[in-house]
Amino acid sequence: MAKKNAAAEEVARPITVEDHKELNKRNNEKKRTAVNDALKFPDGDQFEKDLTELLSGDAEAGGETIVIALFDLDEFFHINGDFGVETGDRIIIEAGQYIRKSLPVEASVYRMGGDEFGAIYKGELEREDVFLLLNEVRTNYDVRTPDGVRQTMTIGMATAFADANRCAELIRKADSALYRAKVNGRNRVAMAKEEKMIPKTSHYTQDQLQRLSKLAKREGVGEAILLREALDMLLKKYDI
Repeated sequence: MAKKNAAAEEVARPITVEDHKELNKRNNEKKRTAVNDALKFPDGDQFEKDLTELLSGDAEAGGETIVIALFDLDEFFHINGDFGVETGDRIIIEAGQYIRKSLPVEASVYRMGGDEFGAIYKGELEREDVFLLLNEVRTNYDVRTPDGVRQTMTIGMATAFADANRCAELIRKADSALYRAKVNGRNRVAMAKEEKMIPKTSHYTQDQLQRLSKLAKREGVGEAILLREALDMLLKKYDI
């Protein structure tokens, strides 16, 4: 009888926040699998590996251009709620297929997660030409919801060696450009730009600063770059 009551109590207990998180996680995994099976794009981890390899190669010495672009579908969170997950999946798949066929063969396309894609271009086009090409991709994007409304996308781009030499910093610059384009109205392409550094009061322990200095020497980069990378990871963790 005790076991029966315990089982009934388990069934009847309120759904917690953790339950919701677990359900969402399972649903997202199913969705990612369905979309990934259709597109067969490499993921964000492979994006970083490939970019790191390119940055450590001879592209700069050979005068080749390396540009990364981050694509984000505008107002996508409304689609699943208004039309259902299957429609959301269809739009992500069509968007990915469109991006792939619209970029040069020299570009590699990746599924970063959700409704976000990434691309790495390595070739002879100047970055201004890549910007114009990405703007054409944005302008000609014609994926629609069942009610006939045309969807839009926003793109952020950054150029290797001109904007940054390290993988994490280059991605951060492209992500900052994407964020700036979103804030300024969406449905546009933004290039990475020189950033103004704003001094902040330091609240780091002596041990943290010593370890940071050691890491900066080991990696051969400035401490400020490492701190920006860390802050960017923190902001992404909390979806800011």
